[in-house]
Amino acid sequence: MIQIKDKIYWLGLKDWELRKFHGHELSTHRGSSYNTYLIKDKKNVLIDTVWSPYKLEFAQMLEDEVGIQNIDMIIINHSEPDHAGSLGYIMSINPNIPIYCTKNGADILRKFFHKEWNFNIVKTGDTINIGDYDLVFVEMQMIHWPDSMMTYVKGANLVFSNDAFGQHYASSGLYNDEANTCELYQEAIKYYANILTPMCPLIKKKIDEVIALNLPIDIIAPSHGVIWRDNPMQIVDKYYEWAQSYNENNVVIIYDTMYDATKKMAEAIGEGLEKSNIKYKIFNAATTDRSDLITEIFKAKGIIVGSCTVNNHVLSSISALLDELKALKFKNKIAAAFGSYGWSGESAAIINKKFEDIGFNVVVPPLKFQYQPTAEVLKMGIELGESFSKSM
Repeated sequence: MIQIKDKIYWLGLKDWELRKFHGHELSTHRGSSYNTYLIKDKKNVLIDTVWSPYKLEFAQMLEDEVGIQNIDMIIINHSEPDHAGSLGYIMSINPNIPIYCTKNGADILRKFFHKEWNFNIVKTGDTINIGDYDLVFVEMQMIHWPDSMMTYVKGANLVFSNDAFGQHYASSGLYNDEANTCELYQEAIKYYANILTPMCPLIKKKIDEVIALNLPIDIIAPSHGVIWRDNPMQIVDKYYEWAQSYNENNVVIIYDTMYDATKKMAEAIGEGLEKSNIKYKIFNAATTDRSDLITEIFKAKGIIVGSCTVNNHVLSSISALLDELKALKFKNKIAAAFGSYGWSGESAAIINKKFEDIGFNVVVPPLKFQYQPTAEVLKMGIELGESFSKSM
């Protein structure tokens, strides 16, 4: 247990070996942490719990530091199992602990645990005095679940933000000024791109609302990754920037291939971009980590995608990627498609149609070519890159 403010402690676990999250949907190359917090005021308040695989270790920590029978209330900012997973075990030891959460939070917890505990429903602006401190609740609905909320500790100038402003990142230090800044922001933007992109309009609106409250904030304490104490509002500013059609004015070229035809065309298109002084990156969708690829697309202004045609369709890695982009509600990108084929040749048109369905602005017609590209065909790829550059 580490003190982060007077009477407020970090009581969490670091998972250095974690490599996948949300099942196998999200990669976590640098591990993660499960941050839970304990306030020892006139009332002992537990802020969230940890993922259920660590419930016994977590319960022992609570016993050692405060005693589960001595916990006066539990705040559940978010009921997802990586935060509330150990709640059932804690409540089996002391089933009378009052639980404070949103209405949606109580509904979800009932469906996870099939228990009717002492739920106390709170909403934005509700306040509870726990002694020297007051807890102020701020609903964060759909950032990123219907139950999400933040808890502000009035008097300590501290925000328990749960998933907002977090990262899947295990660091030897507890705070942002103790972490590698490059790694920290790589993981912060990856977290945002892969989890929070669909909520961009809501995030901008909610940040405006929170800023309007004019709350002094010294520390932002999320439920994953490091705690923001050095200029904590820097991550809020970044979220605000990321929520507004963010891009780094570059292009990602993504392809999948069976016999390198689309790879050769991807490189030719890159040559055309380079001639126009446009920065670009090339990725093979089949061999690149999907979560990292989503992050690169989030940062890009333009996306160019190619696949060979197989069974009158595109290769599976490309199909899955385009479906995910639609599900994540990516917007405000310019796009182009290309594809190789042997006899039927649908791939480029399919990709182009997917772009239109997502809502991307297709700025050049799809390019398709048969079998291995000739020098003349590769020149068409260079010209596609040059034409695409005019829309950057």
